[in-house]
Amino acid sequence: MSSQKNPLSTRNTILQGDCAEIMRSLTPGSVDTVFADPPYNLQLGGDLHRPDNSAVDAVDDAWDKFDTLKAYDDFTANWLGAARSALKEDGTIWVIGSYHNIFRVGRIMQDLGFWILNDIIWRKANPMPNFRGRRFCNAHETLIWASRDKDSRYRFNYDAMKSMNDDLQMRSDWFLPLCTGSERLKDQDGAKVHPTQKPESLLYRVLMASTLPGDLVLDPFFGTGTTGAVARKLGRDYIGIERDSDYIRAAEKRLAAITPDLDEEIIRIMGKREETRIPFSWLLDRGYLQPGGELTDSKRNLSARIHADGSLIVTGPLGTHKGSIHKVGAQVQGAPSCNGWTFWHYIDEDDKSRPIDTLRQKIREESTHDGAVQ
Repeated sequence: MSSQKNPLSTRNTILQGDCAEIMRSLTPGSVDTVFADPPYNLQLGGDLHRPDNSAVDAVDDAWDKFDTLKAYDDFTANWLGAARSALKEDGTIWVIGSYHNIFRVGRIMQDLGFWILNDIIWRKANPMPNFRGRRFCNAHETLIWASRDKDSRYRFNYDAMKSMNDDLQMRSDWFLPLCTGSERLKDQDGAKVHPTQKPESLLYRVLMASTLPGDLVLDPFFGTGTTGAVARKLGRDYIGIERDSDYIRAAEKRLAAITPDLDEEIIRIMGKREETRIPFSWLLDRGYLQPGGELTDSKRNLSARIHADGSLIVTGPLGTHKGSIHKVGAQVQGAPSCNGWTFWHYIDEDDKSRPIDTLRQKIREESTHDGAVQ
């Protein structure tokens, strides 16, 4: 086994060799996220042909062949154990596979102590048909997303995922195309450089969901470098591990052609729960609203007066309600709870009704420019 490697010196590099051995040589607990696209052990029993008798370019490489299922299980447990050692306490791992291997992988992950968070179905927009007509067309692959431990405080960029899905919760079925066209790396003879190159759109979603700019992403089966390419474009760092020299050369050429040019503001991710807390009273302190002023609902059917202490007062046939923007908003609706920031509106200088959350965001922006919230 090689000597321990400092993660700072191995960032944005490709390490050649056995992935389990190299991962165990890394400083334990130094990696934020692992994305693994291991051999699937497809167990193909001979050549596959189309109806016109032309050969299908299937995965028949030596690295995908194992003598027995036990040999595959031992291989899987070895690299997964090494990946878990390299992960930070709150890190997560993504493993992609097909029906040939993913169920065995999932069991081994649980046996090693990983805590499964989701299984994601990658539904392929353009799957390869089932030429023999003896089974359903295999149109998806499965990703297991897991935290290092049951109690890990893992990263999930919920708001970013929701934004990417037209303000709807991102679901666990992802409809994405295969890697084709100009994205597919070809050699000088026009043949695929790697038979299982994944589309960048898949890694884009994985990294946007579970990492932050500057995080270290480890790919133990680096291939032609899709993980590294997306990491560079999104301001993340990577460590790639790969045995095959041809794959490494293709990956290095691919990565060298990428010049990240996104500024920090474009790639920065912060969920609503992580934003600086702004009390409603700060809107009065900063002069955006005035004591005695009026707030309404979006349709201007309900109104409330602003008290000098930052509470709201609503007087109606059912009595007087006084309390926070959230409490009073819930009371006037007869609801168990209310987000007062979006329920209550103010009238701007153009007589347009706007949620008071826009004023809160102004204070956050001012605070960012000033360097801190005072």
